[in-house]
Amino acid sequence: MTQPLADARRDRIVEILRREGTVRVTDLAARLDVTPVTARRDVALLADEGVVRRVHGGAALADPADALPGPAGDTGPRTTPPSTGLRLGIVVPSLDYYWPGVLHGVREAADDVGARVVLRGSSYDAADDDRQLTWLVEHGAVDGLLLAPDLRPPGGDALLARLATLDLPVVLVERTATTGTPRESVVSDHALGAGTAVHHLAALGHARVGLLASPTSPTTPHVRRGWRAACADLGLPLDGTPDVAAVPYRDPRWRESADAFLDACQATGTTAVLVHSDPEAISLVERCQERGLRVPGDLSVVAYDDEVAGLASPALTAVRPPRRAVGRAAVELLVARLRDPGRPVHRVTVTPELLVRESTA
Repeated sequence: MTQPLADARRDRIVEILRREGTVRVTDLAARLDVTPVTARRDVALLADEGVVRRVHGGAALADPADALPGPAGDTGPRTTPPSTGLRLGIVVPSLDYYWPGVLHGVREAADDVGARVVLRGSSYDAADDDRQLTWLVEHGAVDGLLLAPDLRPPGGDALLARLATLDLPVVLVERTATTGTPRESVVSDHALGAGTAVHHLAALGHARVGLLASPTSPTTPHVRRGWRAACADLGLPLDGTPDVAAVPYRDPRWRESADAFLDACQATGTTAVLVHSDPEAISLVERCQERGLRVPGDLSVVAYDDEVAGLASPALTAVRPPRRAVGRAAVELLVARLRDPGRPVHRVTVTPELLVRESTA
């Protein structure tokens, strides 16, 4: 009886990770009603099989390119589709936060059609985007491009003008061009995701919901728009409610910025906040703990991105953009354009999901 029960338990771990992304070992133990030692042993076995990867204090799904496609323990061969000969170039602004999830989806969809992906890492800078684009066009021998460029003026305008001169199909990823030649794009509906967080907090009884967001992230304007719209729809006050563009958590000024935000929350009776992104949300919770504020007792916190929010203590309720789905959809749009150059321009919007954990009450 022991082995079948262990197999079922490990299948359950994989199911949880597929739904939630990352989970702490202690949480797995509690949910499976086993000791942390048993949960850790199960995670170690799944990691040895290549199904999951261990992260600090918890576990996450392995790279989809390496993970088994079926239930835990299924070691059957993967079917590789015949190569189409297509080479798809992609430029993303980061290789270590947010974008790996998108790249996993790109890789999966490219594998499905037998295409090869040529990856270039950029930064949040239009000039760097242009350099990587130039390399792909001149040396990458690519048939089409997936781009996540910095479209803020003036560099973004120049980049869009250059894209209009290329004899290659282009799909924008997590970006939308509002001027110039219509461009196909796939984006997460970040405004809707932020609104979902506000509705969740309002349903819990919070009458004032603040916002702490990065001043440089291209996602921030959409999150702020969704936050404001949801507050207005629900009749939650915006005047006087903290709306802060915070310095990054690694900035020496972070502690001062976080304290000013928390002071504003206490002064205005703001009992819940939406924070973009995870590192700032986790650091804000840590600052609350240092100041003797209880999360969620005194302040409910929702993180936006859900890269590592589930590993915090307490585990953070978070909005998770559909990163992998965005990557898959981008490849599907690009391949469809290559197969039918005359098709109408498509713009795809994918809805984020809210994962309720321990930081809201």
